This record gives sequence, structure tokens and C-alpha cells, in this order.
Amino acid sequence: MSARPASTYRLQLSAALALEAAAELAGYLRDLGAGAVYLSPVLRAAAGSAHGYDVVDPGSMDDERGGEAGWRTLLAAVREHGLAVVVDIVPNHQGVADPEQNPAWQDLLRHGPASKYADWFDVDWAAGRLVLPVLDEPGAFEVAGDGAGAALVAGRVRFPLAPGTGPRPGDTAADVHARQHYELVAAGRAETDLTYRRFFAVSTLAGVRVEDAEVAAATHERILRWVDEDGLAGLRVDHPDGLADPGGYLRWLRSHAPDAWLLAEKILEPGETLPADWPVDGTTGYDALAEVGPLFVDPAAEPELDRLYREVTGDRSTWPAHILSGKRAVATTILRSEFHRLARLAPSVPHAVAALTELALSFPVYRSYLPSSGADHLAAAFAGARNRRPELAAAFDALAPRLSDPADDLCARFQQTTGAVMAKGVEDTAAYRYTRFVALNEVGGDPARFGHGLDDFHAAQERRQRRAPNSMTTLSTHDTKRGEDVRARLAVLAEVPDEWARLVRLLAREAPMPDAAVGYLLWQTVVGFGLDQPERLHAYATKAMREASTFTGWADPDADAEAHLHAALDALADGPELRAAVEAFVDRIRPYGWSNALNQKLVQLTMPGVPDIYQGTEGWDDSLVDPDNRRPVDFVRLRALLARVDAAGTPPPVDETGAAKIWVVARALRLRRDRPDLFTAYRRVPVHGPAADHAVAFDRGGAVTVATRLPMRLERRGGWADTVVEAPDGRVDVLTGRPVAGGAVRLAELLDHYPVALLAPPA
Repeated sequence: MSARPASTYRLQLSAALALEAAAELAGYLRDLGAGAVYLSPVLRAAAGSAHGYDVVDPGSMDDERGGEAGWRTLLAAVREHGLAVVVDIVPNHQGVADPEQNPAWQDLLRHGPASKYADWFDVDWAAGRLVLPVLDEPGAFEVAGDGAGAALVAGRVRFPLAPGTGPRPGDTAADVHARQHYELVAAGRAETDLTYRRFFAVSTLAGVRVEDAEVAAATHERILRWVDEDGLAGLRVDHPDGLADPGGYLRWLRSHAPDAWLLAEKILEPGETLPADWPVDGTTGYDALAEVGPLFVDPAAEPELDRLYREVTGDRSTWPAHILSGKRAVATTILRSEFHRLARLAPSVPHAVAALTELALSFPVYRSYLPSSGADHLAAAFAGARNRRPELAAAFDALAPRLSDPADDLCARFQQTTGAVMAKGVEDTAAYRYTRFVALNEVGGDPARFGHGLDDFHAAQERRQRRAPNSMTTLSTHDTKRGEDVRARLAVLAEVPDEWARLVRLLAREAPMPDAAVGYLLWQTVVGFGLDQPERLHAYATKAMREASTFTGWADPDADAEAHLHAALDALADGPELRAAVEAFVDRIRPYGWSNALNQKLVQLTMPGVPDIYQGTEGWDDSLVDPDNRRPVDFVRLRALLARVDAAGTPPPVDETGAAKIWVVARALRLRRDRPDLFTAYRRVPVHGPAADHAVAFDRGGAVTVATRLPMRLERRGGWADTVVEAPDGRVDVLTGRPVAGGAVRLAELLDHYPVALLAPPA
């Protein structure tokens, strides 16, 4: 649809990595082979924001991230080094934690429905005053100042007063509060009484009505100037599923940025495709991750590892059952306000909250996009809900025509709500409860399916080449649940189920956890991550158990149970016998994890689509879930590592330095950048012989990728033996520099240095 970079390199901007610092990386990224710098949000965000998704002023650059001067510095640097720029934008919501930081929200609170920004925010004024769940306890606010400077203060946050409503003689703070367009209430009421749309369950992020063209224009003025005046190459659209009309918004954006590379951060469930009428180049790559990662998991291990999981945890539920319970957990607690708002649109429908909740629980994907797509998903949701709750038949009958009519506000808002239920109930709840094999518990993945075979992978790539050749591919993002190389090591567990089972039974006996399923997740995390960084491991454990919310949670943490779990983790590190057992197992699987990491990386970098490198993942990546995966990257070390391997000119060994990974990444990225004509098609390359199932081979139109899967099983069967790949004539392995004769090439020779090869015609 549009010109796109050969590849991207994602940078997470912050005060510690501002635009000026990003500019200084331009030369390194060029040397690495990246085609574009891909930036996290750069518009003004809440003070101290670690991520930038809480934009408070869409018309200004964020000063903490470098501001206008930093932006100009970055543009100059990337132009000098021949790079493009792609920026992450956030149309769905704005940060409203501190009204004084957000001029539009401040004006809305001051003037209510009469505010010139009243159309910006998705507020249900018909329900009464705007409910702000900000208080530690009811009535915990006071009046500060007088005259035009007076405000209501809760904690350290100041809330503006409507004109003429300031303190009068004899007034209490409650009297002043009663005259405002908003109502300050206890934080707990966010679950039930919220009167504005928010991002998921985050009440400090208020929904923006970009379905209104005037609102879209006002909130995108700075963004469109990037495209028109600064030569911005691409836009990554955050969370379009939260919008009332995603397709309409994306068509509006495309009309104003006709030549931009446009990507939607859309999570596709297995078998789902993007709506055909979305004028985008593709997604941000979770679907690609779900195609690549499971390819390196041995499906044959499923029965044995399933039995182990059931034995150790006592969990008899299936993944679909966990999805349903996870979605129910969030829909009936932290997202209840959303269903109450939906029910207010259907006052004549009996038991509307219960019926709408059941429908959302039954929705098989994030949302529908009526009238263009999703009618079948809505029908499936009604069938599932009716089957579970036949006593709500009258409510379902009344709701069916309204939820099928995209002109009905109830239909639009229901579509917005199902995505939030899916995200919070599945990604952030069920994926922490169903812990059978957590290498598969990724955003957009399917933990019920234990690995992929070669036929499935190649078929998926053929579809990708036909349908979305300009879509992004990725293995890591700021939202993935664990780093790509942690997943690569965990995949090895499927090749040593007996050894893993012995270790698990030892840990279950000697260091039991208060929740067996969470414990099983943490034991997997320990072997994927190690024991040498206890602070990061404990921070992850806290997040994991609270997300699972089976014995503790964010709203009401159980300090004693959490302490018990942390003590069990410490026992692994501090007990000599347990630590020795864990470390011996890690040492056993580490080389095969490195192999998986190199193989999945080369596949991702060369498969159809535009590959993204998440910051730091050109070296070994031991990241866990955010905020761990947003921690500072040691670019000094990575720059030096790249310079060293380039200067040596010979492929480095696969070892703990990560030199082999940066070597593979750089050579693949440079080939894609310098010779794009070699990456214009997709054809499966035949492999013959006794170990053919261990080889992934494909031709992209001149460049041929050969990768190894299931390396430990391959080693046990005696290696490649006389297995051959049908290589085209006149190729050089760009990873080793060796010429490769055409015809039947023995894999034992081609892959004798690295488990991967990238063949290309001589330059």
C-alpha cells in the first residue's frame, strides 16, 4: 500500500533515553542495518511518565523526552545516516491523572458540558456529574486558595472550580464540591460508577472521541505535521480496538497521510484477519510472533508435560475454561463500570448488566467491526451466552437487534468493551493462571496449541506474503510477557520433559508455593531467566501473582501469602542443594536455548513482512514483563560488540557474550536493506533425509533461510546424517562467508558453525 522501511529498531524513549540520546544512536543503528528508528510516543505525557502513553497535550512534544529541539536533532541525525522515522501514536486516550497537566481535561472539569473540549472526551453527562475516582477515602479533599486561584485539592492534585462556584462565607469544602461539574469519589468506585470511557481499567487514561473528525483533526495536528513537514515514514496506531469506529478513524488518518507506512496495534486471535476495509499496511507483529515461537516447541512433548502440569498444580481446567473465568473475573470487578454504562443505554432490557456481561465473556475475539466484519463472532457470542444463561433469554432477545445495528450507540460501545474484557481477562489474568507451558503464553498466542509443525508455518508465511507483505514482524515488544530469548530457552523444556519433571518434583517438595499454578509459572521463569538477579525476579513474581489474582491481587494484596512466595523463591537461590539443581538444569539447556534464539531470530528477520528489533534484542535478551522490558539498554556495550565482530570479520562463537546474535542480526538486516530485491516472494525449500523435520528452509526470492528446530532432539538422533536441503546455484552464506554449491547440500556441512544459514547471490 505504501513505501515501508526495510526494517525498524524500536526505542523506548524516556528522560533517561531522550531524543538527543536516540540521535546519538543513529550511526550505530545504521551500522546494525536498521532501516528506521521506531519511537515510542513523543508527545507531551504526564510528568515522569516511564512509557509516554499517557499523553496530556497532543499539540506539543514531550520536554522530558527532548522536546522540539530534541526532535530536530533526531531528524538531522537520521537523515545523515540514511534512516527513516516511525512514531507510535495514541489516539484512543489521554492522561488525566493531574488536570493541571492536561489543558483540555482541565477546561472540561471547569466548564463541564459547555467546555470547548466537551466533544474531545467520551463522557456520559446524562448520568450526572463526571465521576472521578481519586480519593483514598470519601470526602478526603479540601479547598485551597481563593478567588481565581481557588481549587479543590485531593492529595497533591488540584481540581479546578467552575466560574462563580468558589468558596462563599460559611462554605465547607463539601459545599464547594457540590457545585462542580465533577464529583470526587473514593478510588474503589471506579469499578461501578465511572461515567467516562477509559483505557481498559486505567481510570487516569480518559477515552478520546476521534470518531469525530474535528476532534481527530485537533488532536492530530502535530502528528500530521510530522508527516507533511518532517518526512515521517510511518505511524504505529496504538489500540485502535478502543475506538468507536476504528475503520473510520483509520480511513481518516490514511486520507491525511496517504503515503505513510501505517500499522495497527491489533491483536489477532488464531485464524482471525484484519478487517478488509482497514487502509493499513498491517499489524505490529503479534501474529508473526505466534507463528514463529511455537515452531521451536516440540508438539510430541504435549502429553507428558500436560500430565506433569496437572499432577503438580492440580489444575484440571482447559485454556478455554481459563479464558472464560479470567474474563468473568475482570468483567464483574474492575470493568463493571463499563457494563453499567452499557446498561444505561438499554433501560428497558431486564437484567441488562448480566446479559451484556455474558455476551462479552462469550466473544471469541477482541471485538467486531460492524458492519464490515464480525457478525459471525457476535452470533457465536449470543449462542454461547444463551447456552450458559438460558434464564436471560428475554434480555438476549431484546439486545440482539440493537447489538447488530452499528448505528445504535449500544452496538458501538459494546464493541469497544469486549476488547477491554479480552485484554484484561486473557492477557493479564488467564495467562498467569494457566501455566502449563508459559513459553506459549504470549500476547496473541494460543497456549492450548502445543507447538506448530513445518506445514503450518510455511502455509502461514505463504498467506502472509499474499495478504500482508508490508506488515511488521516481531519477537519482542514493550508488552510481551517475557523476552524472546527467555522463551527460546523455555522451548527446550519440551525436549527434556523427563529431566524437567524431576526438577519440578524436587522444587514442589522442597520449596512449595502458596499457589501451585503460580509456582509452576515461577519455576519455569527461574530456568528461563536464572537466579543471579533476585531483584528483577522478585519484582516479576509480585506482578505475576497479582495478575493471576488467585490468592492475592492489586486491589487487596495478601502480604503474608506474598511473603511466603518470595521466601520460596529465596529458598531456590539460598539453599545449596536446590540452587545447584536449578543451575545444573539451566547449564544443561542453555546451549540449546541459544540455538533456538538464533534460529527464531533469523526466521523472524527474513520471513515476509518488515522485521522489528526491540531495543537490546540484537544481543541476548533476558527481559521479563513490563516494566522489566523497558529498563535501560547498555548501548555502549552493544555498540562495542558490533564494532568488535565487524572488525574481526569472522563469525564469533555462540557463547554468553551474545556476539553470535548481533552478528546474525546485523548480517540479516544489512542484506534486507541493501538488497531488497532478494525478499519479494516466498517459497518453501525442500529438505530431504532422516532429519528433515528439524530444518526450516524458505526462499524469499533470492535469499534463502535455513534454520534448525528442536536441536536437542536432533542431537539425540545423531545429528543431520545425510539430510540435505535443495539450495539454488551460486549462493554464499552471508553468516559465514562460505560459498554454497547448488543442488542437494548436506546440512551437516552447511550448519557446522551456526545452526542457521542465510544464502544469497554474491554481491
